[in-house]
Amino acid sequence: MKRVMFVCKKNSSRSQMAEGFARALGAGKIAVTSSGLEASQVRPEAIATMADIGIDISDQTSNALSEFQPEDFDAVISLCGCGVSLPPEWLTREYFDDWQLDDPAEQPEIFPRVRDEIKQRVEALIAQLSPAEAPVG
Repeated sequence: MKRVMFVCKKNSSRSQMAEGFARALGAGKIAVTSSGLEASQVRPEAIATMADIGIDISDQTSNALSEFQPEDFDAVISLCGCGVSLPPEWLTREYFDDWQLDDPAEQPEIFPRVRDEIKQRVEALIAQLSPAEAPVG
């Protein structure tokens, strides 16, 4: 099972929503954690926007990337264009991508749009990282 780290500047919105989707949609397929270049707190708008579609992220916590070891992860996804700010050892994992999504913290009205973009990207990521299951029958 691939281990995925979602990272953002503050681990408060985008990376938290990505973690929520990955846990809900990738259960049994990938293991997931999220972090920030600095820790803060999960924004209530992120919790509410995910609750609107039936995913509860209210128990997720904001953690600093420095609390983790890069070798514990197979895939690293930056959600905010902060890839250039990551220590080099995080950029050289088996899979790295920088999604560069708009920051809903600056414009709360875009939370639903950003959430839906994250869902599509997480679905594609899960499909890419988890081996295809053999058809039954």
